[in-house]
Amino acid sequence: MTQKAFKYRFYPTPEQEILLKMTMGCTRLVYNRALAARTEAWYEKSERVGYEKTSTMLTSWKKQEDLQFLNDVSSVPLQQGLRHLQTAFSNFFAGRAKYPNFKKKHNGGNAEFTKAAFKFRDGQVFLAKTPTPLAVRWSRQLPQGAEPSTITVKLSSGGRWTVSMLVDIEIRPLPESANQVGIDLGITTLVALSTGEKVANPKGFKAKKAKLRKAQKALSRKQKGSNNRHKARVKVAKVHTQISDARNDFLHKLTTRLVRENQTIAVEDLAVKNMVKNKKLALSISDASWSELVRQLEYKCDWYGRTFVKIDRWFPSSKRCGHCGHIVDKLPLNIREWDCPKCSTHHDRDINASKNILAAGLAVSVCGANVRPDRESPKRQLRKTSNGESTRRERFPFRRSGEPEG
Repeated sequence: MTQKAFKYRFYPTPEQEILLKMTMGCTRLVYNRALAARTEAWYEKSERVGYEKTSTMLTSWKKQEDLQFLNDVSSVPLQQGLRHLQTAFSNFFAGRAKYPNFKKKHNGGNAEFTKAAFKFRDGQVFLAKTPTPLAVRWSRQLPQGAEPSTITVKLSSGGRWTVSMLVDIEIRPLPESANQVGIDLGITTLVALSTGEKVANPKGFKAKKAKLRKAQKALSRKQKGSNNRHKARVKVAKVHTQISDARNDFLHKLTTRLVRENQTIAVEDLAVKNMVKNKKLALSISDASWSELVRQLEYKCDWYGRTFVKIDRWFPSSKRCGHCGHIVDKLPLNIREWDCPKCSTHHDRDINASKNILAAGLAVSVCGANVRPDRESPKRQLRKTSNGESTRRERFPFRRSGEPEG
């Protein structure tokens, strides 16, 4: 069984909207108070406050006279907010994320309801403390016999209401295919396939750049705190939503097609967080959304029984000749086609890179081979000193996962 989320738009009644906004506001308040309490306890007393203690704090907060409104909403979203805060701290201490931030009202909000706080009956959703069902726009039906285990209601900064239903379903693997593909990610050409196909980058941000600029200029002229400024801010948020929707729609269609057509998919393990530090390319790289594309490929391959391979980010896929294996010293980004100095084979930069990525991916998936070229120095490599003793390079003080100590 696999957990899969189904997201729908819904249109709340005025009464439902008031209650849901109050629930989200209370959830945000509890989350921020718990975050402040945990931060203060650490800096003042060097104590770690966990979920159990924050849950006890929530009980005491509900008894305070100025926080009596916390009792007017369902307690489940409040507890779920504390659990999410615990997850955020776990990710922080594990090095997977930054320190948790306080939630802001203008970013919208969300509230998570578990089975104790909602009913799913006859294809209708009833949330806690709401006598009428949500007016959900069923763009697609849930799988036969599937019932949500968790429902998350979200209000975007542009005023859009959505409900996400998490269900346990069995996904059937796709029929096996003989096709294999290597994917080279780019900016002008979003993906270049080892089959010779190139998919252009739709550049969703660039398409809406003029409209966004106009909305942002209108926002800058409005007086802070005024109702007109709030309306202008919503317009800016709606443009950002349109950009995000167009990008996600394109990526989902592209990744689904690639997974359906190919049994094995190989991509590079790119360090996107480091690449966006380049000010000249940061906007274009972010608009291409490489990380999201790779993420979708990875989980869809897992769903449908495909093989997904990531190769070493230091593998010289662009500089290596796919015919003879020769590696050129330099290959600037402005050179899109080149001839191998050894075998004189003419290469399209992106197509050649995708073919090399596929070859390296097959080597990794079959025998776990190291695709790093011989002339490249692996991290933590031993080297001889003048006195004959082996020492480690100080340049790479950390050992990679799975690499031997000596």
